[in-house]
Amino acid sequence: MPDTGQTVLQDFLAAASANNTEKLNADLKSGVPVDSADAEGRTALMIATQANAIDAARVLIEAGADVNAKDRLQDSPYLYAGAEGRLEILKMTVAAGANLKAVNRYGGTALIPAAHHGHVEVVRYLLTTKTDIDHVNFLGWTALLEAVILGNGSRTYRDIVDLLLQAGADASIGDKEGVMAIDHARSRGQTEIVQLLDKHAETRD
Repeated sequence: MPDTGQTVLQDFLAAASANNTEKLNADLKSGVPVDSADAEGRTALMIATQANAIDAARVLIEAGADVNAKDRLQDSPYLYAGAEGRLEILKMTVAAGANLKAVNRYGGTALIPAAHHGHVEVVRYLLTTKTDIDHVNFLGWTALLEAVILGNGSRTYRDIVDLLLQAGADASIGDKEGVMAIDHARSRGQTEIVQLLDKHAETRD
């Protein structure tokens, strides 16, 4: 016979993934802990975030789910939402008290992988918060460096670089070898990003 408690947990987490708010509300009312988690340490809110189940995430956050609870990969709903472009859920986690200084397993804040993955609107939003724009991750990269090094120089990444520069990102910060964003952009043939960085340097002189 299956363990009843385990079955209830599995159903609750499945409801989070499926955006089944009726089931979530019923389970929460019956006493299922809002921060119930699976074997990987993923809470119901984390699972809803991964599925971009916005309504489920709202129900869980309103019920008091911990937006900063980390799984075994050191991701939290806040960090994952930023990294994977879940903008609506990201906004909800910030409103619910997300730790803007939290870092993922690479030592990066939510802003850095958002810049890496080309999530322009997420970057735009995070720059309106108190996120540290010049935070350096374990690789030695800021969000600006990551957008250049891991980006492809397309319009998306030009927009991200422009947003970061307009918000005051320090383009003089180099990587662990001291190589700055403009040097990385030049070596990658990202001509328009080089022009952006050059123009930014001129206005600061």
